[in-house]
Amino acid sequence: MSLYRTELRRLTKRRFTRYATLLGLLVLAAVVVGVFFTNQKIDAGQLAEAERQADRQYQEQVRWSEQERAECERAKTAGTPSDGRYPDDCSVITPPSRDQIEAEWFLPSTFDFRETFDETLIPFAAILALVGFVVGASFIGAEWSTGGMMNLLLWRPKRLTVLLTKLAALLTGTLAVTLPAAVLWFAGFWAVATFRGSTEKVTSGAWQSFALTGLRGVVLVLVLTTLGFALASLGRHTAMALGGVVAVMVVGQFGLGILLEMANVKFAEAWLLPTYILAWMTKTVTLQNWDACNATYYGECKPATMDITWQQSSALLSVAVVVILGAALWVMRRRDIS
Repeated sequence: MSLYRTELRRLTKRRFTRYATLLGLLVLAAVVVGVFFTNQKIDAGQLAEAERQADRQYQEQVRWSEQERAECERAKTAGTPSDGRYPDDCSVITPPSRDQIEAEWFLPSTFDFRETFDETLIPFAAILALVGFVVGASFIGAEWSTGGMMNLLLWRPKRLTVLLTKLAALLTGTLAVTLPAAVLWFAGFWAVATFRGSTEKVTSGAWQSFALTGLRGVVLVLVLTTLGFALASLGRHTAMALGGVVAVMVVGQFGLGILLEMANVKFAEAWLLPTYILAWMTKTVTLQNWDACNATYYGECKPATMDITWQQSSALLSVAVVVILGAALWVMRRRDIS
């Protein structure tokens, strides 16, 4: 009997795997349904009404500016102290120009596939990565805690082969869920854009960009699944992986973030893991430091910036997988199994 097929069957038969996967898919479906019902397709009538509202807003701003300017001039003539309410020159109180008040401000929410879909891939990857991490940790953790691993090694004494075969079965099952879910995610939001938004200007280049972002999301799911599996194998219990995440994300990252802020460290977000995960999905995250002012020729103050790229994130994720999975394999080979 093939060990790989046996492990794949055991993975799919576990109730925890089924329930966790179903819960994750239901959450994804709820997101699509929620976006569908909170957006509208914009028609000519709504555009015309938005233009009228923008005109009314502009007229209100004109009236308010005239009243404020008159009050300012009266206060200046009477010598009444303004306590900083009015400027020294009342003529600077002017309304915004008409083109500064955009009709888009008064339109209902609409889903533009080209402009918005890329952002939806982040929660998609995050939800499935969480499911993969928990399922991966539970898959191997239950084997250790129930004694199933020891019994299996009596039949197949090659430790590393057994552990890697279990990991291969886990990743295969994860892909079998993630790839169809990704296709349905694309199709679902295309339907949302068709009936509740716009599918205009979706070129082949846009599809390529979406596909690459989706591919990075799939890789992130596989990486998190592998880390959950490796951590639980290291601790011989599911709680090792879950406790490790709590320690790193809640205690380590939250506490580290507070310390960095207190120490006024520049670009403190560069030391936090979520920044690199976000950079992996969006290709680049630009951090800003407003304490450092770079003056322009026009006297404008621009913050100093620092870019975190997907290449840097890929290096961090690769190191994490190599170190943690390597440690799990080394411990599996060296320690006593009893």
